[in-house]
Amino acid sequence: MISKHKQKGAETVEFAMVALLLFAVLFAIIEFSRALFVWNALTEATRRGARMAVVCPYQSTIPAKVAIFDVINGSLGSSPIIGGLTTGMVKVHYFDNNHVEILDTTKQSEIKFTEVSITGYQHQFIIPLFDVVQPFPMNQAFKTTLPTESLGAVPTYPGDKKIDPDCKF
Repeated sequence: MISKHKQKGAETVEFAMVALLLFAVLFAIIEFSRALFVWNALTEATRRGARMAVVCPYQSTIPAKVAIFDVINGSLGSSPIIGGLTTGMVKVHYFDNNHVEILDTTKQSEIKFTEVSITGYQHQFIIPLFDVVQPFPMNQAFKTTLPTESLGAVPTYPGDKKIDPDCKF
């Protein structure tokens, strides 16, 4: 018969081995959940930016601020929801019917599609150990394309004062 005194501390060693595996799996689940949240938030950011870009004047800065969730007078400069996301990472492009980008400001009447993309964002893991292996490519370009609506045009009637759109809300 094995004496209980010879195995003193065996439970502690067994717990340490199981706890190591348990906490590794727990932190992996937490990091993967954060990465999925950031993935979804970046997709939502492009959707929000595109939604504003189709109704704001050509080359307005408002869509980029809305895209990063910086809607309080644009005072933050970076996203309060997605760490490290700035307005410099948000690009707004305008396209014609053939999906050719329009860069000439005199051809605004030819704009049919507006695309907002986020490029250059690097996801930062909380736990440095997970920086070695990324579960999916977070450095991809997130983008949303929508058909153009008013592009900031304000309808006026003959004799009305011309209203300069500023796209502020």
